[in-house]
Amino acid sequence: MAKMNVLLPAMGEGVIEATVTKWLVSEGAQVNEDDPIVEVATDKVDSEIPSPAKGKIASIVAKEGAVPKIGDLLAVIENEADNAKADETKVNKEIERVQETIENIRQEKKEVETVSEEMKSRTPSGKFLTPLVRSMAMKEGIGFDELDRIVGTGMDGRITKDDFLNYAESKKSGKAEKEPEPLKKPLPEEPLKKPVPEIEPQKQPVPEIKPQEIPEAEPQKVPVPEVKPQKEDEVIPMDRVRRLISEHMVMSKRTSAHVTSFIDADVTKLVEWRNAYKDKFFEKEGQKLTLTPFFIDAAARALYEIPMVNIQVDGSNIIKKKNINIGMAVALPDSNLIVPVIKNANEKSITGLAKAVNDLAARARSNKLKPDEISGGTFTLTNYGSYDNLAGTPIINQPQTAILGTGAVRKTPVVIESPLGDSIGIRQIMILSLSYDHRVIDGALAGKFLQKVKQLLENFTPDLK
Repeated sequence: MAKMNVLLPAMGEGVIEATVTKWLVSEGAQVNEDDPIVEVATDKVDSEIPSPAKGKIASIVAKEGAVPKIGDLLAVIENEADNAKADETKVNKEIERVQETIENIRQEKKEVETVSEEMKSRTPSGKFLTPLVRSMAMKEGIGFDELDRIVGTGMDGRITKDDFLNYAESKKSGKAEKEPEPLKKPLPEEPLKKPVPEIEPQKQPVPEIKPQEIPEAEPQKVPVPEVKPQKEDEVIPMDRVRRLISEHMVMSKRTSAHVTSFIDADVTKLVEWRNAYKDKFFEKEGQKLTLTPFFIDAAARALYEIPMVNIQVDGSNIIKKKNINIGMAVALPDSNLIVPVIKNANEKSITGLAKAVNDLAARARSNKLKPDEISGGTFTLTNYGSYDNLAGTPIINQPQTAILGTGAVRKTPVVIESPLGDSIGIRQIMILSLSYDHRVIDGALAGKFLQKVKQLLENFTPDLK
């Protein structure tokens, strides 16, 4: 019998550890190659790790609740000696990828340990700096005042590694905010023919002002009203995902100046076409045809024509994203929420979007999304209509700057204008809401974007491909 180690694989960019949430097998169980054996959770996504080979689970090293790092041992598998060599070859590539991640982590740890003790952990305005960010700042020669201008996307405005790297890159490219140039001395004027007696101004003593050091204490927090449950109340602790959602939502409201605009759209033509064609579409493609792909298509096309909504904020810089990657909010069976991302949505047909929407939604609900499938979004869509809600004011999914909400489609009596005069008709009407970051998106631009989405939905033309 030969033994093979099951290691925690690389889980996506920036992820260095994961929590073991549930073992799907027990010690002594027989498993086949690629059988899921353990569920792990990161701060981005929950994933299943498959068995790298066929064999028996000899021992489980990382118990449920443990927090191993990338490359740490999870379990040991025993397999036949004849198959051991072949199985070892299959996992060599994964081990090499894990080793590279481990080396990067070690390098970061080494840099952190060499950070000067004299460098304080907070900027003059009180922003917290992790040891890693301090180390990188020293390496790049960036001081406290300059660090203070970086907008942190972490909890309580904390400057993360990605925030620093984005700022450093924009600085190297010349896009970062430049220091004001010193005033040039004026050229000496031509002396007057008659000398004017020089009057020496009286000097007033200037009191010496010594800058006060910012204390290292944690920033004061607004007191939260105490809640005392009554005897008959049920206390339900938040699970890990709900806590992360809570922190992310509070951080977003604290980061962006939220404003929401509304517009209604007459989608009668779209709804009638979809109802007439959905059965044929299912027979041909084996996929359900919901309204969500049409909403994503309209949003993607509007973003392509109005790219200043497809942006992010980096300090005093605006980053206009080249790719249009649209996240769609998916409700999970446990009442939590996850946002898988459709990359380059503007390049996909309705058929391609329908397949992507159905696939991502199904795998999100069965906990089978990959880490890179919930990252890289530049804009988000959330659908209130699933529960017959008319509209809502969604919270921006940081670091994005806008999110589109789609309400329920309802038959509504409306005024129909025509050359023969106005009349009352029954139309399929829905409300669109756009929450946007008023720091960088004004009402006029938001209104123009909503109007474009409305026009695209009302003038729908089928393009399945």
